[in-house]
Amino acid sequence: MEASAPETTSNCYRHSDRETGVSCSSCGRPICPDCMTPTPVGMRCPECARQKTKVRTAATLTGAPQLTYVLIGLNVIAFLALLASGGGASGRSGSVYEDGALFGPLVADGDWWRIVTAGFLHAGFIHIMFNMYFLYFLGTLLEPTIGKLRFAIIYFVSLLGGSLGALILSPDAVTVGASGAVFGLMGAAILAMRARGIDPMQSGLGVTLMLNLGITFLIPGISIGGHLGGLFAGGIVGYAMFEIADGNRSARMPVLAGSVAMGIAIAIACIAIA
Repeated sequence: MEASAPETTSNCYRHSDRETGVSCSSCGRPICPDCMTPTPVGMRCPECARQKTKVRTAATLTGAPQLTYVLIGLNVIAFLALLASGGGASGRSGSVYEDGALFGPLVADGDWWRIVTAGFLHAGFIHIMFNMYFLYFLGTLLEPTIGKLRFAIIYFVSLLGGSLGALILSPDAVTVGASGAVFGLMGAAILAMRARGIDPMQSGLGVTLMLNLGITFLIPGISIGGHLGGLFAGGIVGYAMFEIADGNRSARMPVLAGSVAMGIAIAIACIAIA
């Protein structure tokens, strides 16, 4: 369930002088940005956000972030397979790592699948723990609000964007991790909040993005191209979905089709650049 966006604006039920197009996902009352509380099931008013008991209905059950759980499961399975193949604690060895990690010269030799598989491999426990934590956090916030299809498109376009960024900035470095996809989700989530009248800085997500960008540039060994590529790809798709398509019903299908086409174009660019 997501916050509804009526065709005409209403005045906030707590601030009668403020117009808003967002309603509480629980009670339906109009709420302005100062009264919105982001939840996994949409925006809620202060009263509904404080409710301890949540009613589980068919609507809320279908809004569970199931795809997020599937993606986390795939990453964990890939990491266990990496360890079982001799990856060790660092995750930078073994047959799974050697056959799936992103490496420009091998992509150029025909190992095109590496632009996808690298996004499911991780270099050690800390690496996968951080990425899965952010994937869970962003997935529970974003997927129930925008739906599984749009969430999946953003995730995989961002993953491919991360691979493209890594191949552009560090083609001869071996790169693994879901960070590109996670950065893309973060950028898309910020744009989704802006489109719904929420200040990303007040929600804490804007600060989280800046901190992670700082870590990207300050700590050696992190793929700058992977993080920036994922962020830009997710940001472009997120802007098209939430700033353009959400305000124009007739543009929704073209935007979805264009987003998928963008992912295909990025995959082709990865192979061409490699």
